[in-house]
Amino acid sequence: MAARKGMDPFGFALLATLTGVGGGTVRDLLIGTRAVFWVGDPTDVLVCLIVAELVFALGPKRVAMMEGGRRGRVLLWADALGLALFAVSGTGKALAAGVPALSAIALGTITATFGGIIRDIFAGTTPLVLRQEIYVTAAALGASVMVALQAAGVAPLASAAAGFAAAFILRALALLRGWSLPAFPKRD
Repeated sequence: MAARKGMDPFGFALLATLTGVGGGTVRDLLIGTRAVFWVGDPTDVLVCLIVAELVFALGPKRVAMMEGGRRGRVLLWADALGLALFAVSGTGKALAAGVPALSAIALGTITATFGGIIRDIFAGTTPLVLRQEIYVTAAALGASVMVALQAAGVAPLASAAAGFAAAFILRALALLRGWSLPAFPKRD
């Protein structure tokens, strides 16, 4: 996004950090966690900053190569893995905080998707999740599977693995088959 918008190194760093920690920050604020996760351990922020500056240093031609063709597909698959991982990790943190099941599903979904929403808003773009993508749906499915299995007595690690698989598989099928959600017709 920062490359497409022609941003400077600070813009790259800001968008990467918003994407990387935005969803978890919103989750922690909603749960009422004493300290947002990255405040006590800024490793996640540091990783975001390093990756952002490495991408900036690659230059426009290499970044364009990464976004196109097979490499672009690699980025989509990496994003699908991250979506599934953040959905179950956010759900797990919510359950550990003692929130009700439906709230845990919502918080897992928020963890997985709100960083991208915040990034897109800062970049002046309609958020990906509002553009017919099967993205939020995949995160919500993963969180729901995890919560349902834990409620049925399945061990947390096994339920997290199943939730991860459900989210990733739905997102993968959407990417492979071109699935999207219906959109309301635009009105002038």
